[in-house]
Amino acid sequence: MQQLLGRPVRPALLAFTLAVALLALTLAQVGASAPGHAATPLSVAQATATQNGSVATVRGYVVGQPTATSTVVTSGFPNDYALALADTPGETSTARMLYVQIPTAFRSGYGLASNPGLMGRQLDVTGTLSAYFSHAGLRDGTAFAVVGSGGGDDGGNEPAGYYDAAAGKTGTALRSALHGIIDNHTGVSYSTVWTALRETDEDPNNPNNVIELYSGTSIPKTSNGGDPDDWNREHTWAQSHGDFGTATGPGTDLHHLRPADVTVNSTRGNKDFDNGGSAVYQCPDCFSDADSFEPADNVKGDVARMLFYMAVRYEGDDGWPNLELNDSTSNGSVPLHGKVSVLLAWHAADPVSATERRRNEIIYTDWQGNRNPFIDHPEWAEQIW
Repeated sequence: MQQLLGRPVRPALLAFTLAVALLALTLAQVGASAPGHAATPLSVAQATATQNGSVATVRGYVVGQPTATSTVVTSGFPNDYALALADTPGETSTARMLYVQIPTAFRSGYGLASNPGLMGRQLDVTGTLSAYFSHAGLRDGTAFAVVGSGGGDDGGNEPAGYYDAAAGKTGTALRSALHGIIDNHTGVSYSTVWTALRETDEDPNNPNNVIELYSGTSIPKTSNGGDPDDWNREHTWAQSHGDFGTATGPGTDLHHLRPADVTVNSTRGNKDFDNGGSAVYQCPDCFSDADSFEPADNVKGDVARMLFYMAVRYEGDDGWPNLELNDSTSNGSVPLHGKVSVLLAWHAADPVSATERRRNEIIYTDWQGNRNPFIDHPEWAEQIW
C-alpha cells in the first residue's frame, strides 16, 4: 500500500482523495475568472480609472465612434471598428468616455457604420481594460449586449430602416428629416385617450392600475375623471401653448399625454418647465412657482423628451400650430414652450428608461404608428437644440 502523510493508504482511498483535490482546484480556477464577469458591471468612470489589463464587463451609453485620441464622431461613421461609451447618453467630453475596440466577430452587430441606431443605447461589453487610441479603453472584447434586450422587458427596438432618412444629418436637416418620418401618424379621439393611457401607462406590478406621471402614484385604471383624487389626461405640452384644444391632433397625441393626479395637474396648469419653487401638494418631489413647474427627478427626462417630440412633430404644415421650444417661462398662449436649456439638462441627467421604451413601442405598434425619436436616439436632442 502507498502512504499518505506517513500512514498507509489503500489505492481506492488515494484515488478518491486525488479526485477531491482536482475538483477543488477546478472550482478555484472558475472562481478566479469570475471578477471579469461580475454580476454588477463597471461604470465608464470606474473602467477609465482601472486601466490595468484586467478583464471586466463595462456598462455605458453609446455616444459615438472614436477616430483619434481626442475625436469622437456622432454621425457619418467611417467603419465598424470602434465605439465610445459614457455614463450619460448626452456626454460630449472625451475625457469621460471609454474607447471600445470592436473585434471582427462583433462588427456587423455592434459597429456604428452598420448599426447607427445603437447611438444612445446602453451596452454591456466584456473585454480587457487597456488603452485604445492612446486613450482609456476596452480591447479584445469577448461579449457585447444591449442592456435589457435579453429579457425582452426593454421594450424598444426600433424597426429596421425607420430612421434611414435621418442618417448622417444634424441641426435643421436632422429636424426636417425626423419631422418627415413621424408626421402623418394615426390620430386617436380624445375619448379614446382614456383607453390608450390604460395600456401605455399600466403599472407593471399591478395590471389594474396606471402610474401617474408627476407623483408616481399607482392608481386604479377606473379612477379617472375630474375629482381631486382621480387621474386625468395631462397635456405635457400645455394645450394653451398653441391653443390646439382636444380635437384629433396635438391635443390627442399620446406621445405627450400622460395620466396625472387631478390636483397636481391643476397646480402645473399651463406653466412652462423650470427648476425651483415650493413643494407641490400630493407630489412632494415636485416644485412650482408663479410661472414654472419642476417635476420629480425620475421623470424630468421623460418630460423633456415628450416636449422635444412635440416641437419636431408639429411644424405648422398640417393645419396645426408650429410648436417651438424657447428659453422662456412666460409663454402664455403662444405656441412656444420652455425652458429649453433646462429641458436639455434634464434630458442628460435622467436617461431614457425601459418604461419609456416600452411606452414608445406600444404607441407605435398599437395606436399611432409613429415613434418618439428622442427615446430611440437621445443624442439627437443636442444635435438639434
